[in-house]
Amino acid sequence: MPRPPASSKLKVQSSKSRRAATRPAIPRSLVPALLDWFATAARDLPWRRTLDPYAIWVSEIMLQQTQVKTVIPYWERWMRELPDVTALAAAPEQRLLKLWEGLGYYTRVRNLQKAAQHIVATHAGQFPRAFEAVLALPGVGRYTAGAISSIAFNQPAPILDGNVIRVLTRNFAIGENPRDKATNEHLWQLATHLVVAAAPVTHYALRITPLIISGPCSALNQSLMELGATVCTPQNPQCLLCPVRTHCVAHREGRVDELPNLGPRATATSREFHTFVVEHDGKFLVTQRPAGVVNAGLWEFPNLEITGQCGTPAASLKQLLQVTARCEPLCAIRHSITRYRITQHVFRVRVAGLMRPPSPLRWLAPGELPHLPFTSAHGRILRRLQRGSAGA
Repeated sequence: MPRPPASSKLKVQSSKSRRAATRPAIPRSLVPALLDWFATAARDLPWRRTLDPYAIWVSEIMLQQTQVKTVIPYWERWMRELPDVTALAAAPEQRLLKLWEGLGYYTRVRNLQKAAQHIVATHAGQFPRAFEAVLALPGVGRYTAGAISSIAFNQPAPILDGNVIRVLTRNFAIGENPRDKATNEHLWQLATHLVVAAAPVTHYALRITPLIISGPCSALNQSLMELGATVCTPQNPQCLLCPVRTHCVAHREGRVDELPNLGPRATATSREFHTFVVEHDGKFLVTQRPAGVVNAGLWEFPNLEITGQCGTPAASLKQLLQVTARCEPLCAIRHSITRYRITQHVFRVRVAGLMRPPSPLRWLAPGELPHLPFTSAHGRILRRLQRGSAGA
């Protein structure tokens, strides 16, 4: 398709001139179009029914690298059990990990509690309103601070997550990699000018009940996220339903599928483990991951990564527990952590005599296991055991 004429409201700039621009060219009708669309298209999400900054903060941390449909039941349970900053600050670690069990990236929940304790100590338990104070909280970056400040307090603070990056790179035909420092800062400039342009809007009304909105800055930022999540999707975007398609340069030029240009993906690495469900007299052998490692504090069944020197289940069992026993195949659990594609080959092992396991392994009764926070893959193993026991 031909490029838009020079008189177009949206100037398609070269990479060099675009980066040098102090104020990106934004069509005058773009912000009203986003606000009007969000007023009628916003999804009914539970954290959109409140302006409590604590509740909004928890939702934003949970939503990092996690889908909305997965987060909803976690958020609802969390708010029932830890309804405010003070409750979070005082909660035992194992309770926090159990509430977070299955969401992954457990550093997030540890930082949530550190931040809550900071709020109690520094802000008398009241969630701070100042953007810089929000940004200073452990685990809160530029995006999260902008989301909380705009959604809870209607402050003109910009946001830039994966959904917003996709909307902006397509609308403004930004072909450089968004991870590049200069390009990323240009995207932040665009996001800033959009939310600032929304600030003067008066009498903005969200026409969906029971959703609550703090004002046009909140609506603008949420409209960008919502558009990227529901319409301007990574694959098969619904351009004909897009409220800003007339402004979208990538749509006019047939380049939607090319953007954003995230560069080549990191090569996936396969890893395999032998995992053992060891049973004696109705009890099972489990271990808690130590401090300072991934998933610290969570529980799991004994396991060992397969190497060339330890390729059989019997050899792995001997290395782990200094015991020789029959290994019966139970199941295979496949999951991913960042660039790793992991397979857990799970075996059931019954031992005749009560062995004294090496620390920190422990024998626990079946009724004790569901109360412990397990890693995601090992939680799936536990649920399989529970289903098997129920059917026995």
